[in-house]
Parts: sequence; C-alpha cells; structure tokens
Amino acid sequence: MSASDDAPAQRNDFTHGDTGLIDPETERQIAELSRDTRPLLVLDVDDVVLDFVKPFPRYLVSSGYELDLATFRLHGNVRHLESGRIAEREEVARLIDDFFRLQAEWQTVTKGAGEAIAYFAGKAEIVMLTAMPHKWRAIRRAHLDTLGLGHPLLTTEMAKGPALARLRGDSGRPIAFVDDQPANHVSARQHVPDAHLFHLMAENALRALLPAPPEGVMIVDDWHEATPLIARALGLD
Repeated sequence: MSASDDAPAQRNDFTHGDTGLIDPETERQIAELSRDTRPLLVLDVDDVVLDFVKPFPRYLVSSGYELDLATFRLHGNVRHLESGRIAEREEVARLIDDFFRLQAEWQTVTKGAGEAIAYFAGKAEIVMLTAMPHKWRAIRRAHLDTLGLGHPLLTTEMAKGPALARLRGDSGRPIAFVDDQPANHVSARQHVPDAHLFHLMAENALRALLPAPPEGVMIVDDWHEATPLIARALGLD
C-alpha cells in the first residue's frame, strides 16, 4: 500500500516516479547475481510472497492507530484510536518504517506462494524484487530465509521496470513478473514490452479500490490459478 497522496496505496511511498533510470543500489545488487540463462520469474514480495494488507492493520492497532481503507491509500486513512485524528504524513511514514523493521513478527507467507515457488525452483531463475528502503533489506533477507524462501532478494527505491530490464539482460529469455500494483506493471510494460505480467493480490476484495492494470496484464485470483499460467508463459508446462 502507498502513503503517497496521488497514487494508489502502496508500501513504497518512498519511491520516485519512473524516470527510466535504474536505482543505483538495485543495479549493484543485480551485478552480484550469477549469470543465468533459464526463464526468469520476478516476484514482488508484499502481498505476493508475504502478506501485508492482513497484518498491517493489526500492527497499527498494537501501535494505537487504525486503518480505514475507504480508498487504497495509507495517507488519510490511518487514524489515532483514541482521538480519531487522521495521522500526519510523518507519522504514517514512521509507522511503515517500524513495520518493516518488525516484519518478522507480523508477516507470514501468502497462501499458495511457498508451494508455487517450490514448483518453479530449479526450472526458472526466481528473483524477488521488493519496493522498500534498502536499509531494511538485511532484515527482510533474514525473514525470508527463516521461512525457507532463499531466492535472491533485490530492493528498489525507484520504478521496477528498469530493474526488470537489467535482470533479464540481452538474452531475450522469457520473463514473467508478478506484482500487486498496477503502476509497477505499467513500468514493466514500458521497459520490457514482451514480459508476461500477472496481477496477483493477497486480498482480492481490495481490487475495486485500484485502477485497472494495463492492457495485457493477466489478472489472477491466487497462486493456484497463477502457477500453471506462469509455467505456460515461461515455456515450462
């Protein structure tokens, strides 16, 4: 979910618009990866691999706040439990930051994600690309490892499309990208036009609050539906 005032709710209120440039730190992380020629499967993390929408409201209550998703935003929808006052932007940013710091206490694997990732392991290169401050990468890495999800993790504070293009390289290998945010699919389509894009959300009831994904993005309800479609897109069926 975003805390931005002019975009659908995302966690990545710290990211910048799609300038066409790759985040330098993300580029450094990609350079550390071994070269791979297998089909490429890139996964968002929050609400694709790990639940966010479900635990975040519980975390807010534990911190003296509540979330009212009248719109798919965080800013303007987080209120103090006692006074009902809408939280200021700086408060929401602090709450998001603290949630990422404490994520291991709150975030569990999205239903079906573990089984899907296990199915693709060995058949495709799997990389997780998460929009979050780089400073929390080590904590997320440790949490994913504890959950048995040891595939490479990249963080970005900029648009995802340039990172996807760099990850794929010049090989032309098939690439599938799974994300819950339409804006990330717009960026992916711009920078990797032939990518197979899948819009998957851990909480489908919130779709009505989101803009429609770009044309050509496949909307899937869950990992059970997504897995065979991704396999077919990557030539693995």
